[in-house]
Amino acid sequence: MVPEKRKLMVAGAAIAAALAVAGCAPTGYDAADYGNAAEPASNEVAASPGATADPAATSDPAANADPDATAPPGSGTGTELPDDQITKALTGTSVKRMGKVVENEKGFVLYRFDGDSNSPAKSNCNGDCAKIWPPTLTNDGKPTLKGVSADVVGTVTRADGTKQLTIKGWPVYTYIGDKKPGSWKGQNVSGKWFVIEPTGAKNLTCLPAVSKPVAPPADKSGAESSDSGSAGGEISY
Repeated sequence: MVPEKRKLMVAGAAIAAALAVAGCAPTGYDAADYGNAAEPASNEVAASPGATADPAATSDPAANADPDATAPPGSGTGTELPDDQITKALTGTSVKRMGKVVENEKGFVLYRFDGDSNSPAKSNCNGDCAKIWPPTLTNDGKPTLKGVSADVVGTVTRADGTKQLTIKGWPVYTYIGDKKPGSWKGQNVSGKWFVIEPTGAKNLTCLPAVSKPVAPPADKSGAESSDSGSAGGEISY
């Protein structure tokens, strides 16, 4: 009888785990979107690199970015971009299951990357990384703001000379794996990418299991880029 009871307990735990993941996933979620998402999301995900915000640098809304590193809106000069490549608005809002997020003018959720820094502000997502995680670019650092304080919005100069918007010093990005507004399939990708709140903190309300990023888009020749983002050939973004 004991073995049978144990089997029932294991089966019950598996069902609960599946329900927990489904309840913590974006609307229209597919288990395949999260790689090993059969593992339940839990508070213990903090053991994964970057899964828990550093209270001193991320989750504290009052944490300050280096004022010398993040340019105030409209300052400095950089590569002038066409209108269709810049982010025109930042909106603080809420989405189902995740809660507080920041969206661009098209309604796509923005993310921050643990491989970057906010003090000083710096983007380390280039090459294939930037193809998968398009940076929120700007010319003048003056997007329309709603639900996001102007005090936390700034810019940082990227390696290619373009300007990228920052929230509390953190460079922000969209994710090409999000196919529709309000989706947040980039949450916990590589254990380094997280939905950003209007304060600049990571939103850890829902943590699907760590998954790999989608593949970068093919170049004009039709071949997929081979830039792995790390010297050892292992994806680091």
